[in-house]
Amino acid sequence: MKLLFIGDVVGKPGRRILARRLLGLIDQHQADYVVVNVENSAGGFGVTSPVFEELTELPIHCFTSGNHIWDKREVVDLLESEDRLLRPANYPEGAAGSGLYVGETAAGVKVATINLEGRVFMKSLECPFRTADRLLAGLDDDVKVVLVDVHAEATSEKQALAFYLDGRVSAVIGTHTHVPTADERVLPGGTAFQTDSGMTGPYESVIGMKADKVVKRFLRQTPFPFEVAKRDVRLAGCVITVDEASGRASNIERIMVKDEDP
Repeated sequence: MKLLFIGDVVGKPGRRILARRLLGLIDQHQADYVVVNVENSAGGFGVTSPVFEELTELPIHCFTSGNHIWDKREVVDLLESEDRLLRPANYPEGAAGSGLYVGETAAGVKVATINLEGRVFMKSLECPFRTADRLLAGLDDDVKVVLVDVHAEATSEKQALAFYLDGRVSAVIGTHTHVPTADERVLPGGTAFQTDSGMTGPYESVIGMKADKVVKRFLRQTPFPFEVAKRDVRLAGCVITVDEASGRASNIERIMVKDEDP
């Protein structure tokens, strides 16, 4: 079977190319299960109810996120009512929502998605390594296919987690930095890995925001409002081939689609 993972969707440009190209990608790669990171889908920061409703009209099985999931107040209600919308599992007990979702393909194959957040250069959360241990131990025996979205700043932390989980999950895919890495590979134990899947949004930008706004913030070292860029819109992600009986991956392929491509 094949898993299709789409990296951080940024604002309206990201949502637009996702809507235009997702069906074609599913057909092209014969994808059985689709996971999309949507934490930047509403104006570049967070998720709103109307945006999530728009996204649920697409053939997406599970929606992952990261640290920006909390940027819109209404997300608490969304997380409590929409089990397919995840927040990182290693937030403290009592936080709204869940970091684990188990869905099924059209053929009835169960797929678990785990969402984790890194701690290096980020918040002081519970350990993502031990959180993964706990969640994996709680899965039913018939759940063999497991995809992990690790939303983290440090490449070393994402890579370390992938090796830690090698042989126990089907794939560990990094998000958050919005820059696709060229290190996709299958680790010795059968876990597919990419340090960062990249951004689905405008690439004539600084990680999705208009460059001039970001440059001013760096120059002045004072708050300056960001604005989602509009040009050179691309969709980034990866396709993972998995043996549904064992849960082991045999291949991972990077995807980068430009909005103007046929």
